Amino acid sequence: MKAEKLFDILDRNQLISIQGDIDQEVNEIIIDSRKAENNSCFVAVKGYVTDGHNFIETAILNNVTLIVCEELPSKPYDHVCYVIVKDTKKVTGLLAHQLYGNPSQKMTVVGVTGTNGKTTVATLLYQLYSELGYKCGLISTVENVIAGIIIPSTHTTPDAVSLAKLMKEMFSQDCEYIFMEVSSHALDQERISGVNFKAALFTNITHDHLDYHKTFLSYINAKKKFFDNLESSSIAIINNDDKNGKVMVQNCDAKILTYGLKSMVDYKCKVLSNDISGLLLKINNHEVNFIMSGEFNAYNLLAVFATAVQMGEEETKVLSILSTLQGAEGRMQKVIDAKTGKIAIIDYAHTPDALENVLKTINDTVTGDQKIITVTGCGGDRDKTKRPLMAKIAADLSDRLIITSDNPRSEDPEEILKDMEKGLDLETRLKCLKITDRAMAIKTAVMLANRNDVILVAGKGHEKYQEIKGEKFPFEDKKILLDAFEGNI
Repeated sequence: MKAEKLFDILDRNQLISIQGDIDQEVNEIIIDSRKAENNSCFVAVKGYVTDGHNFIETAILNNVTLIVCEELPSKPYDHVCYVIVKDTKKVTGLLAHQLYGNPSQKMTVVGVTGTNGKTTVATLLYQLYSELGYKCGLISTVENVIAGIIIPSTHTTPDAVSLAKLMKEMFSQDCEYIFMEVSSHALDQERISGVNFKAALFTNITHDHLDYHKTFLSYINAKKKFFDNLESSSIAIINNDDKNGKVMVQNCDAKILTYGLKSMVDYKCKVLSNDISGLLLKINNHEVNFIMSGEFNAYNLLAVFATAVQMGEEETKVLSILSTLQGAEGRMQKVIDAKTGKIAIIDYAHTPDALENVLKTINDTVTGDQKIITVTGCGGDRDKTKRPLMAKIAADLSDRLIITSDNPRSEDPEEILKDMEKGLDLETRLKCLKITDRAMAIKTAVMLANRNDVILVAGKGHEKYQEIKGEKFPFEDKKILLDAFEGNI
């Protein structure tokens, strides 16, 4: 594409000036100067950790002659064209989608944001629409999927250039729908700039990511940007039972719809029963059994139902398919030892609210002398304020608690566990074990469990690694559990 046509996408508020010869061909948008080559356009993004302006020289040495930046270098090269813009973060996505044919405008894109439930809702939508006979794409924390072909996922929401390329590939594979998670980091960093959303869902917002956003208000405002930028032709579907649901759509031009279990809403359901085997819900006068458990999953299922019906699908058909779906890997995933009857549940719960939801669900389902043994930890280099809260919740709602490593990253695991212990009083400390080695912690929980007891392994869910000192080591909670059930301890 000719550079002049590429920059047509920018309006006067975004484009400040152009210095140099714009008559160039552009084949790629890049934000990593090491990937620069002929006919690349390098965008110098001011990121959270590094500033792309520091790598303009590297890009030029790699034969780039088209640079997008917020500030002109002190010694510009005569043979290089510099495009000066107001915000390189926002412009990156606009340019990438323009270069790759604006694929999101040719498909129906549905985004899901919130603290908890994003992965489950996006995955359920993908599974539902695939069962309805559509070719679909999924962009999630667990995996990216193009019409059934799985592509490993490294971020909840990819960077703006990768996202544009991924959507282009989905369109080339005849996908009609894309269902994607939209994280607060992605919104703050403008990774979804250039994406045309038909529908936006809000699940809930609770204590998380304050290591990045610093304040809860900043976290809320990051999520709110998603709805502020929707077109009037789009729809916004919010959880009205969350007090911040209405905040999300205060400046939203889209058609607003609500769902919930406890308030006056457009889409409502009632939980008739909830146990380890599943949910019985009444939705729009239909009583339906679902495989998934927990009140929080009632919200997730209702969000999916509301979206599908609002986008034109038939109610009974949607409910019939939803009743058979199990959702995302590592979300209330059951692993049962047939020999002993011990039940393990793997869940990604890594926030106080998510952990409380899972444990309340398990408490509602245990009977008689069944005990709950919880294994959980907290990630390193992340919000430290939630560590004592999570330990307290786990201790209050479990018969035994083992606190252990999650992904310690650059932190000392022992220091993370000390932070968690601050949430325990003398009584709850008596039922708590501290085992730094996560594999040993899981195996210990299995040894402590009696027949029919429930073991919750929380925090990592679907992850297939453990990150320690900057290195990712193979690690899977499910595999450790299965080994322990087989007696390989």
